[in-house]
Amino acid sequence: MGLGHRMDALPTTLSGGESQRVAIARALVNRPSLLLCDEPTGNLDSQNAATVMELLDALHADGFTVEVITHDANVAGRAGRRIAIRDGVVSEAVRA
Repeated sequence: MGLGHRMDALPTTLSGGESQRVAIARALVNRPSLLLCDEPTGNLDSQNAATVMELLDALHADGFTVEVITHDANVAGRAGRRIAIRDGVVSEAVRA
């Protein structure tokens, strides 16, 4: 996760990107079959958002099933499969 240098840091001193990577690490501890990510880049600057998305891409490449819920078109555009829901109705299913 690239956080070894922050092992002794208090949670309140972590950046948004670091906090997000800690949350992902905690979610992966028991090797789940599905990783659900609700707006994983929502409160991050573009550099930290890119880092988190690269991490999720790497996890997917390693065999994890990763589901990302987002309003960000750039994040959604990275997905191999996209499902849009508008007003509770599936309006679009796209396989890239």
